[in-house]
Amino acid sequence: MLNEERRRAILEILNRESRVLVLDLARRFETSQVTIRKDLETLHAHGLIHRTHGGALPAHERALEDPTLREKEKLHRQEKMRIAEAAAGRVQEGQVVILDSGTTTTEIARALRNFRNLTIVTNAVNIAAELSGTALEVILTGGTLRKNSFSLVGPIAEETLHRLHADLLFLGVDGFDVQYGLSTPNLLEAKVNRVMVEIAKRKVAVCDSSKFGRKSLSLIAPPSALDEVITDHGIPKADARALKKTGIEVTLV
Repeated sequence: MLNEERRRAILEILNRESRVLVLDLARRFETSQVTIRKDLETLHAHGLIHRTHGGALPAHERALEDPTLREKEKLHRQEKMRIAEAAAGRVQEGQVVILDSGTTTTEIARALRNFRNLTIVTNAVNIAAELSGTALEVILTGGTLRKNSFSLVGPIAEETLHRLHADLLFLGVDGFDVQYGLSTPNLLEAKVNRVMVEIAKRKVAVCDSSKFGRKSLSLIAPPSALDEVITDHGIPKADARALKKTGIEVTLV
């Protein structure tokens, strides 16, 4: 296969799957990782892709991108469901659990519906609606509604959280760079997330592997703030090693 043919094929895969990894592409095209990295660098230089650690994203994916909840729901559905199942396995009756806004945490809420003695703290209106009619006690933070994410943000949300303590936090993110940390496109969302990290005894990031190697506008917390990461097997091996090296438990589903 000629270089140009392989690069066109890489673009087609990226458009179809929303992300590519160097290791996977090397296997698909039966070539070296060095060759694939050169391909990605060339495509990045022409503005056709956005190069990330260990792979690439579509060129339009940038730090300010803030897709709606409904748009996110269409992506990586199977991975999110497996992550939610694993997360629910961490929960025990009688606990206080924080769920931030997002599609992965929404799946976790669905996985928790059959618990009998559980308090859920959330800033997500859609998650509160998911849990209505169950035996769970739901505390909604209040605050200003963000229509993109159905989340509540601002001083009211932060003040409510400051008055609470939780056993467990499940935090979804838009970007996870193992050096930079966890990030989100919205400044107010990041502030609320930081308070959640402060008041939770155990902090667990829940995100599919497409979030790795990405940086959004606003930093939530460094990786060192976490106790565990639950993700899928697509996480770059170097990222998984880096997290484990710092003492963070990494669960692959």
